[in-house]
Amino acid sequence: MAAAQDASLYLGFDFSTQQLKVVAIDGNLNVVHQNNVQFDSELPEFRTQGGVHIHADRLTVTSPVLMWVKALDLLLDKMKRAGLDFSRVRALSGSGQQHGSVFWRRGASQTLRELDPDQNLSQLLQHSFSVSDSPVWMDSSSSQQCQNLQAAAGGALRLAEITGSRAYERFTGNQISKLLQSRPDEYQDTERISLVSSFAASLFLGDYAAIDYSDGSGMNLLDIRTRTWSEICLEATAPHLDRLLGAPRPSTSVLGRVSSYFVQRFGFSESCSVVAFTGDNPASLAGMRLQQGDIAVSLGTSDTVFLWIQQPRPALEGHIFCNPVDWQAYMALLCFKNGSLTRERIRNECAEASWEVFSAALRETPLGNNGNIGFYFDTMEITPPAVGVHRFDPDDKKVSSVSAQVEVRALVEGQFLSRRLHAERLGYSIIPGTRVLATGGASSNKEILQVLSDVFNAPVYTIDLSNSACLGSAYRALHGLAAESVSFFDAVKKAPEPQLAATPHPTAQEVYNQMLKRYARLEERVLQETRP
Repeated sequence: MAAAQDASLYLGFDFSTQQLKVVAIDGNLNVVHQNNVQFDSELPEFRTQGGVHIHADRLTVTSPVLMWVKALDLLLDKMKRAGLDFSRVRALSGSGQQHGSVFWRRGASQTLRELDPDQNLSQLLQHSFSVSDSPVWMDSSSSQQCQNLQAAAGGALRLAEITGSRAYERFTGNQISKLLQSRPDEYQDTERISLVSSFAASLFLGDYAAIDYSDGSGMNLLDIRTRTWSEICLEATAPHLDRLLGAPRPSTSVLGRVSSYFVQRFGFSESCSVVAFTGDNPASLAGMRLQQGDIAVSLGTSDTVFLWIQQPRPALEGHIFCNPVDWQAYMALLCFKNGSLTRERIRNECAEASWEVFSAALRETPLGNNGNIGFYFDTMEITPPAVGVHRFDPDDKKVSSVSAQVEVRALVEGQFLSRRLHAERLGYSIIPGTRVLATGGASSNKEILQVLSDVFNAPVYTIDLSNSACLGSAYRALHGLAAESVSFFDAVKKAPEPQLAATPHPTAQEVYNQMLKRYARLEERVLQETRP
């Protein structure tokens, strides 16, 4: 029996902005195959830059839907040439860039059900989309629709309480509303609207795939508590929209068997299951195996914080989604624009452009920085909406400068106090057993991670996130087959453990619990001063 189990494969696809990736794992969670298709270089006929078309208004950003279809043709051919035995695949799942939408033309469901295995998908589906260029997450052209939706819901906070987020231009509901108003003929010719994730699942299923709860939470349309479409939001967006969206399903659902097209063309087993696809951020949460009480901090150009929460408190900042691996729980996302570029600026100005000198400054200054606190928003911050550099001495007086070493610690402490403050406002709380998972460029700096550990009073572990959405999708494929009886964490317990990088100083809790209260008060002052 063990040998048969080991022979099984599970596929995880990721339809991201710039490429389509796949990972294959075996029953012991070992990665046995990886592959990808880069859109710009391998599909040059679509003339994308970074996988997208930025339109003349600089606000509208789209991707050709047939490029994604053709990328799947290419990827499966590459996998076949590499000798992957598709007959061993027991289940597959995947993820898509969040918020993007795909509009299927009337009659497309019939086409999906009758795919000819002698032809490429891109040939078979070339007339199946009413909108050839899909709006994607980089689009910010729907401000008016956002205002209309918030007004209909009773304000931004009320909308966040229903859907997990205030209205955002990139969120799917606002894009649908804009399309209805600006291109009514194409809208009228649409029989189904998918997210990028459920569109990709539909290709494998040979039928329309349900939108899952987790990716559905990024639309400003799903009531995240009832996990059904919000009537208020649907009515404010478009008529009869529930028919076009179909009923949402749990993210762990097995949607059905793979289409006969893939059985005949690539040799998939007829019993291969398609597990609901989800968004790339939820899939990353699965790939990181984030658990209750954990927080993941991605330290990149912008810093992103992923949270597992039980009792959400939606706010005007951040996003709350249904959790992709435990349908009774939630996840939250917070984005901070001033990340590594700000750290690099302070390194260049205060640490002789050297990470070694920067690290030494952190080692040689005390926890709490003798009461000095700084806010470093080189560009307009998202969380909170403020700009400029603001330094405060131990008496909460504004100062124009501090010593180089104090500046370095003020920056790093200030950034991590901000991450903790805003996480707690969304309903996150540090519990016994909490882990901080760090990834991204700055996660290789031991001293930065020590401050992170101290501020959160929790151990910090490092993880490699380079293919977490893919890996999370493969894990979810494996778990989907047993989701009724086995928890996600039991299903993936053989996965490699993250590496312990730092543990909190004994005095950290005392220092930072007090400092966090001060930081919150001072942040409010900064907001008052920088409001336009």
